[in-house]
Amino acid sequence: MSHACGCDSHATTRRPLLSVQEAQDILADQARCLVGTETVPLAEAQGRTLAEFITAPIAIPPHDNSAMDGYGLNSQDLARGLTFPVSQRVAAGQVPERLLPGSCVRIFTGAPIPEGVDVVVPQERVTRLADGGVQVPAGLQPGGNIRLAGEDVRAGALLLQTGARLEGAEIGLLASQGIPAVPVRQRLRVQVLTTGDELVQPGQPLQPGQIYNSNQYTLMAALQRLGCDVSCRHWVADSFDNTREALAAAADQAHLVISTGGVSVGEEDHVRSAVAELGEVRFWGVAMKPGKPFTFGQVLDTPFIGLPGNPMAALVTFEVLVIDYVRRLMGRQTRPLMHFPVESGFTRERTTPRQEYLRVRLDCADFEPVAHLAGSQSSGVLSVATLADGYLVVAPNQPVVKGERYGFIPRPQLYF
Repeated sequence: MSHACGCDSHATTRRPLLSVQEAQDILADQARCLVGTETVPLAEAQGRTLAEFITAPIAIPPHDNSAMDGYGLNSQDLARGLTFPVSQRVAAGQVPERLLPGSCVRIFTGAPIPEGVDVVVPQERVTRLADGGVQVPAGLQPGGNIRLAGEDVRAGALLLQTGARLEGAEIGLLASQGIPAVPVRQRLRVQVLTTGDELVQPGQPLQPGQIYNSNQYTLMAALQRLGCDVSCRHWVADSFDNTREALAAAADQAHLVISTGGVSVGEEDHVRSAVAELGEVRFWGVAMKPGKPFTFGQVLDTPFIGLPGNPMAALVTFEVLVIDYVRRLMGRQTRPLMHFPVESGFTRERTTPRQEYLRVRLDCADFEPVAHLAGSQSSGVLSVATLADGYLVVAPNQPVVKGERYGFIPRPQLYF
């Protein structure tokens, strides 16, 4: 069944809205990696997407080493007694000599294990003797406090998979292998268009009937956090010709075009009809609240996403529907959103036939977290996003009852 739709708004609105899952499935099915590769030094790899599998050229650790500051000995020598002379001192970075029979070695964390040593005793468990030797406790077992070569990573093992996002741990792991630079995906170029005669850029005086353009900056920051190269057309006037011209110009310069506003069914909403003329509208309308007038298609040969104009609706649809799609376009590994049930700390009898994403904060004072509304749930109220820990997901036609559990999506995970 095709979900494409033409520019006849009346015919479009009679079509059943897609469920959130249906919209996510279509976006995932249509997504293809659109960017090439380049090699960057590790110091510039933060947030980039790995373009190839990386295998480990060396073992980590490269040699058996001590996990403690202490004393190393051979456990078989314990049959002769519990006191030992100290025959050598081994620090990290030194090459030790073979253990002299019947002796022990003073050894420090990370130092190579001398041949013949099979257990390290932490220094706090040792009694130092007047003659410079030490007394160790009974019952020591071979292997104690020794990190074996390759215990962390074996040479030749898969280190990182293609599509991995490179953060501190991944970059540190590459550095531990002596790898100075890595192949990564080039940045996805995204053009953001904001439509509406009422929009004014921050820094300019507001005239009657005008508002500041927040959507541009919300989306620009969100896309940059994902690792995209973002450029913006500050404002697109509410006319069909202006909209068509702006869309065509953006499609010529970007891998992906995202617009906000102009995708509903009003007389001043020209985005869908312009997209249909330049390319294709693959679907319009998702049964979610906020964010029903979500649009997906293509302009010329460039994928297109149309978000609602209300600031909170634009952010919710971006985070719920678009982030995973962007990851796929940039060749990044995708993963299911982490949902977990939390108890509702409020009751709301009003229901909606759409799946609702309530902006909530978590009260973690008790043993289990409890969700409370973070503020107004109006699709035009963006300030609540600065207070919310995530989204409480409420199924269509379902009330919220205090004390019952509902799915919760933490917002911080969405961008990684």
